[in-house]
Amino acid sequence: MTRLLGVLGLVAALYVALFLSDDKAGTPGNLIAVASYQGQYGVITLGAALVIITGGIDLSIGSVVACGAFLFGTLVNRGVHPYAAVPVVVLFGACAGAANGLLVTRMRLQPFLVTLCGMFIFRGAARLIGSTVSLKNAAELHPEFNGPLRTLRYLLIGKTPADGELVFPAQFALLLVLAAAVGFFLHRSAYGRYWYAIGHSELAAKYAGVNVNRSRLAVYVLCSALAALAGVLLFLDAPSVQSNNAGLGWELYAILGAVLGGCSLRGGEGTAVGIVLGAMVLPIIESIVTFRGAESDVIPAVVGVTLLVGTVVDELIRRRSRVHR
Repeated sequence: MTRLLGVLGLVAALYVALFLSDDKAGTPGNLIAVASYQGQYGVITLGAALVIITGGIDLSIGSVVACGAFLFGTLVNRGVHPYAAVPVVVLFGACAGAANGLLVTRMRLQPFLVTLCGMFIFRGAARLIGSTVSLKNAAELHPEFNGPLRTLRYLLIGKTPADGELVFPAQFALLLVLAAAVGFFLHRSAYGRYWYAIGHSELAAKYAGVNVNRSRLAVYVLCSALAALAGVLLFLDAPSVQSNNAGLGWELYAILGAVLGGCSLRGGEGTAVGIVLGAMVLPIIESIVTFRGAESDVIPAVVGVTLLVGTVVDELIRRRSRVHR
């Protein structure tokens, strides 16, 4: 509860700072844009948090996002209906996660090394697929897909079919739906208890009869499936997507949101509400930086400092809890 109140207070303070940064910062248009980015980052943060709760890490998230975006664009360009392309892309993400999970569970390889290799492999795969994909190009190649693509863009992104104006934060609404499902599994199901148990002590979980390998495999599958879904959102949202920078660094954003939301990097801790609140932090900071007139190059430094502060706070809370036991 202390962590939730802390991150809630941080989000509230950042919104106050946003309103004070510029007169235009508090307009409905900017708030909707910030909420939209919160939803986009939140989808991958949910997946990263599940892996972290079990004591793992996934550094391939950003590259899977890029692969998902390029795979979706390529499928539509080659005549696959957009409604059918979405589940195919999510299935690809699940398979990518299964590959990571099997290497971690069956081969007993370190999650850091496995997913670091995956980061380069999936980024390379995205570059092999192509250099640039765009919604406009897909619509021009297959005019019959204009309607479905516009519908998807409206339902998943919140942009009007006519002129592409962002009118409501559909991605944030999607995040809340996904977070509710994740929250149910974490807090109301036996599987969630298994994930927490593995994060606290893998050996104790094994002695308690938990199938550790199966549970860990499941969270890697979910993580990459959500990353691939984020790739679809990126394709529908952006005018064009480049394989060199699509999803670049998003794994750090996801880890940052999870840590700020109360997930300990040692595993065994985290809540769905905290994860959502943690994912809301970075887009607000980015908006503040933009309105203050700072260069966009400042944002990586802000991310690094914020992650460091979150890690330090996590360690201090752990030490305090040990003292009070």
